[in-house]
Formats: sequence, structure tokens, C-alpha cells
Amino acid sequence: MKSFKILTFIALTGAVISSCNKKYDDYAINTNKPSQTPPSLVLGGVLADMNSDKPWSNVMRWNQFDCCNYNYYGDQRYDWGGADLNSYYSMTNVQQMESEATRLGGQAVNPYSALGKFFRAWFFYRMTNLVGDLPMKSALLGKEDLTPAYDEQKQVFVQILQWLEEANTQLGQQIANPDKSNTAEGQLLKGDFYYGNDLGKWQRAVNTFRLRVLITLSKKTADADLKVVQQFKDIVSNPSKYPLLESSDQNLQFIYNNINKYPSNPDNLGFDATRYNMSATYLNTLVSLNDPRAYITAEPATEQVNKLHKSPADITAYVGAASGESLDNMSSKMSNVDTAVYSVRSRSRYYSNYAAEPGVLLGFPELCFNLAEAANRGWIEADAETWYKKGIKASLSFYGVPAEAAGSIIKTYNGQRYEVPFDFENSYYKQASVKYKGNNAQGLAQILTQKYLAFFENSGWQAYINWRRTGVPTFSVGSGTGNSGVIPKRFKYPDSDRSSNTINWTAALKNQFGGSTDDINADMWLLK
Repeated sequence: MKSFKILTFIALTGAVISSCNKKYDDYAINTNKPSQTPPSLVLGGVLADMNSDKPWSNVMRWNQFDCCNYNYYGDQRYDWGGADLNSYYSMTNVQQMESEATRLGGQAVNPYSALGKFFRAWFFYRMTNLVGDLPMKSALLGKEDLTPAYDEQKQVFVQILQWLEEANTQLGQQIANPDKSNTAEGQLLKGDFYYGNDLGKWQRAVNTFRLRVLITLSKKTADADLKVVQQFKDIVSNPSKYPLLESSDQNLQFIYNNINKYPSNPDNLGFDATRYNMSATYLNTLVSLNDPRAYITAEPATEQVNKLHKSPADITAYVGAASGESLDNMSSKMSNVDTAVYSVRSRSRYYSNYAAEPGVLLGFPELCFNLAEAANRGWIEADAETWYKKGIKASLSFYGVPAEAAGSIIKTYNGQRYEVPFDFENSYYKQASVKYKGNNAQGLAQILTQKYLAFFENSGWQAYINWRRTGVPTFSVGSGTGNSGVIPKRFKYPDSDRSSNTINWTAALKNQFGGSTDDINADMWLLK
């Protein structure tokens, strides 16, 4: 018995000594958190992060698609502070996804590494459009560089375009010469809820996104390093090397369901239905074009129906509010639901179920309008009108409007069924405001206007980015939009940049704007 106690004492003493010898850093390790995980699981998080700018979010109000008329829930103000640059966190997951793929047998070039380049391009494009210069080459190094230098915006775009070229090349190689003998987990794409692990569709998305980036650089066609026009032309003229989206069936889009619910749904009908209304920039443009998307996305203003006795089939019953209107005025005009001055979003489309429509991140209509714009500007040899019409038809079809043949739109409002006939070729397109005016400034404005309408509640910041680049359509300003009646050109950098990376932050402001003011109204390199 005595020897047993001695052995127990020795064992316990050894445990204490072992505990004392444990390295300090070991205590920081969370043993309940896995340090390794299949790349497919990390991929899911990255894909979800791509959908951060959702329909009916603040971003869409800044796109001037809709308005909030109830101060408790929001407003239309552009008094911007620090930007949301959380995409840096998303890119740490991209790095982890790539390393996990290599650990689990992926070759030097594998589906995860190819898509990793696309994800970097996607996230950096979003962030640089919000602020300007960004830490890029020295970013994401962790404690190796806690105060990364800012890369000039031009260099950020150069790198974005290079990543997209490499992503296309690597995806093309794997599609053309798949290594069927390598069944390692790091070599097989899994967990892709956008394209069902189809590398061919991803390659089309990569090149379609690249055209978006090049169109965004339309003010930089003289830059010899970027070669904007030549790159655009090379992609369009070589479809075997650079395949593009061929229809809306190949859209990069988030599919909502009863679990991942569309932002407007039956759960929030009681909160949202009357506290948000449609914007004049969007809805009144549709009305001016006698465009049936007004019937699909909005409801007639109750004042027009109940007080002025208009039919819900009368397109003039659809009225949007100017985003620049004071919130007090807008709120008072919407206080009586029976005589509300402005139209609200369609309850039958956006509140009747949990999957109103896909959340498009990158769509075929945008591609059509980008090709039309490039043809209008003389970048490519193509018929601008053909692509312009394709873009309109693709957007109309998204809403169930019969675009290819004459038909009708059947709607119900307050139990009343009504029918609106529609004929694209013989009625809608014959309007002087719609029919393409040619490869001139007027024709370009038509393309840009229809692109804006097709961006309704989708594609994140693209409607604002295109407005900032071209001035089309005219955005509403006033006391409701704040910022002294000016639409800002950028966000400020996050406060954390100023406090923890002061020297580089200060240098970035001086390099871009010639001073030390982080000004939301200043022009970034992209706009100069």
C-alpha cells in the first residue's frame, strides 16, 4: 500500500512538472476549435461573404432603388463614415482554403487555387471602389506586418486584372485536361452552392467579371499599363479562351430558401411593408418608359387608386419618392396607408414567400449592356443595338415579362385581377425613349439607363459605381440625402486604419488627395 502511494505521488508530481514546462503560447490554443478543415467547408464561408451587399439593404438605398420613410429604420443620407472593409477577413479564409487544399493532396494548380485568385479580385474590387488606395501586397501577412503600406489604386486594378487572367488560365487548364487519377480532396471542388462545382461556369463568371472591371476603368483607356480597350477586345474576340456567360441561366447568384431567407419575406411584412417605399430614380424612370417592370416590382400608390380612382393597370399610378426629399415630408406623405403618395415594394413578389427571387451578384443582362457600351465607345466591333436589346430582354425575362413574343402580364392587387398586354418589338421598343439612338452620347445614355434598371436590388454597388463613372441616371439630392446636397465619391477609411496604421494612412491621403483630410467628396484615381 505504501509503494502505491509513492507511485501515485511520483505520477502527480510528474504531471505538475509537465504542466509547468508547458509553453506559454500553448495556452492560447483553443483545443475545441479545429486547426484543420476540408477546403470545401472554408469555401462555403467565402461564397457566402460574396453576397454581403444584399437586396433591400442600405447599399440599395444608396443605389436609389428604394427609400426608407421611417427614421427608426433608416434614411437615405450619404453622410458616410468609415467603409466596411471586412473583405480582408474573407481573404484570410481564402488563404486558409488554399492551404487546406494543398494539405489534402491538391496539386500546385487546383480548383481552389484558381478560384482563390478570382475571390481576391472580387473582394479587392469591392473595397478599392469604396475607398481608393488599399493595403494589398503587404496585407494579410498577420503579425509579420501589422502596419501594411497602401498600394496605389492603379496597382490594385493591375493586380485584379492579373489575378483574373491567371484564374481563367488555370480553370481552362483543368477543364481541358482533368487529372481523373487524382481523387484527393484538395483536387476536387466541393461545397460550391453557386455553380454546383462546375468549373466551366466559374470560368465564364471570371471573364464576365473581368469585363465589369474593364468597363469600370473606362476613364483610363489612355493608360499604357492597363491596356483597357485591348484587354476588352482580346476577351470578346476569343470566346474559346475566354468564355463568357451565355444566358441568365448562368448568372452568379444566391438562391434564397426557407432557411436562407430573402431579405423581404412574410416574417417582416408587418415591419417593412409601409416603412419603405420606391425611389423616383428607379420607379419614375420605369413609368417614363412605360416599362412593365413597374407592375412587377412595385404597387400602385394608394392615393392614385383610392383618391384619384386610377386602375392598378394604369402605369401612372406608380409613383416613386425622390431620395433627396426630407424624411419628415416623405414620412408624412406615407403616414396614411389608404392615401399614401408613393408606391411601396410589391407585396405579392417580395413578401409572399421566402424565396422572392435570386440575389444576382453577376448577371447576363449586365454583360449584354457592357458589350453594348463597349461597342458604342468603339472598343469592339459589334452591334451595340443587338446587345442593348438582348440586355433589356434578359432583364424583362428575369421578372417574367414576355420579351420574345407578344403576351400579357397578369397581376392581382387587393383581390382585383388585372392584365397588362406587352409587345416588345411592336410597342415597347418603338418608343423614341427606348429605341437605340446610335453610337453616340444619346445611345450611350440609353444603354446606361437600362443597365441601371437591370441592377435593381442586385449586383451590390454596381448601380452606384456606374452612376459615379458616368452620371447616368441623374441621382436625386436634397436634405434627405444629406452631405450638403452632394452624392459622395467614396467612404472614409475605417477608424482603425487611422489609429493603428497612422503613418501609412496619412501617406495614402496625401498621395491621393494632396492633404490630410479623409474626404468622402474627393475624387479617387479611378475617377480622375
